[in-house]
Amino acid sequence: MPSPRPFDLLIQGGTVIDGTRAPRFDADVGLRDGRIAAIGDLAGQPAARVLDARGCIVAPGFIDAHTHDDQALLRQPDMAFKVSQGVTTVVTGNCGISAAPLPPGTPLPMPLSLMGSPGHGPFPTFADYLDALRAAPPAVNVAALVGHTALRVGCMASVDRPATDAEATAMRAQLQAALQAGAIGLSTGTAYPPAMAATTEEIIAVGQPLGAHGGLYVTHMRNESDAVVPALEETFRIGRELGVPVVVSHHKVQNRQNFGRSAETLDLIRRTQQHQCVGLDCYPYTAGSTMIRTDPAMLDGRVQIASSVPHPECVGRTVADIAAEWGVPQPEAARRLQPGTAIYFLMDEPDVQRIMAFDATMIGSDGIPLGDKPHPRLWGTFPRVLGHYSRDLGLFPLETAVWKMTGLTAQTFGLDQRSTLAAGHHADVVVFDAQAIRDTATYDQPAQAAEGIRAVVVNGVLAWHAGRHTGARSGQVVRRQAA
Repeated sequence: MPSPRPFDLLIQGGTVIDGTRAPRFDADVGLRDGRIAAIGDLAGQPAARVLDARGCIVAPGFIDAHTHDDQALLRQPDMAFKVSQGVTTVVTGNCGISAAPLPPGTPLPMPLSLMGSPGHGPFPTFADYLDALRAAPPAVNVAALVGHTALRVGCMASVDRPATDAEATAMRAQLQAALQAGAIGLSTGTAYPPAMAATTEEIIAVGQPLGAHGGLYVTHMRNESDAVVPALEETFRIGRELGVPVVVSHHKVQNRQNFGRSAETLDLIRRTQQHQCVGLDCYPYTAGSTMIRTDPAMLDGRVQIASSVPHPECVGRTVADIAAEWGVPQPEAARRLQPGTAIYFLMDEPDVQRIMAFDATMIGSDGIPLGDKPHPRLWGTFPRVLGHYSRDLGLFPLETAVWKMTGLTAQTFGLDQRSTLAAGHHADVVVFDAQAIRDTATYDQPAQAAEGIRAVVVNGVLAWHAGRHTGARSGQVVRRQAA
């Protein structure tokens, strides 16, 4: 008999956690032609390269369920801030913010400019954006949503009002074209000024093509504070009327008067899941990050400036300190610092843990790749879940932690044959030391790679090894396979 064709890469001697929540087991993993060729005792089988994984976990590559990496994929294609923490696939276009479709010369109000300066473009169609990613592949795979805010900015002369029927029709046509090109769904960000005036009926009208294309509805809800329950109910209604699954982005309950209400919101989500497809993601921190806002509710806690166009010297300082120095109220200081980004300490740790431990919760970084001092979640989210929350606090077993960032996310977003380790599946793999893994990114020094990630493989190609990026850029554009 002919000898078997050598593996491109043989990951030998590790303990496999396969992304399904099944118990771990010892096995070798052989990769060939960008796929997982075999899992088992592969000792003695030929391989072009062997990776020693003794003492380590071999798991599927992590899927970041919520990112704003749309332009970073083109501007920073090595994606070191994701690959270094084991992420092999990113979901982009969240919170209504996407790089396309945007006609040339379109002004980009916040939060659209949270993506940073265009790496390429502009992209008048979503197909143009996906073609650019295919022409210059990044180091990670990309599953892209269309942003409702981007549609509004491109189709409406003014976004401070509801869309007319003609404008909704134009947005619907652009969504249809984007879904045909490979977009996986529609996202909204009705908490932000460019989409606040959008009615529920507008979103339903624009979202009509989702059902026929098997797309998702993903939302940064209208409110995550006092009116969080009505916002959830609006989200569920949109999903029901469109007949599509919904994902609640970065679920939280913010501001001190709402601490503890995650028990209420999760109970509502659980009951709704009995008759409707509802998913959610969260990040493992008590602070969020977004555009600099002047709303008093957003300035209720500590607010740290991450970037400021007019006042870059203020990066790293709090709005309260800046306001005191300038002798103005905090909302006025925030206004003077715009445009820019800030970190908002508005959540309670027990709520974060309760939401993260909820069975249907995926892990998403919501990192903003902008400025010198971004939120540490950009570099630290996934190791923080594995190290701090799973290992140190025992919030859930390691198998559950891996599932929340792999198999569950792939199932929710319809990313077929990714993020579970099985023969024939795409070879996205991470090797990590479960005892050593930890996030090192802090609010003061956020751009720091995690410890304990030994190797990261994207589509069969080694992208991160021994604490360094290999320079490989083997990412692909990923389409949704609807159930």
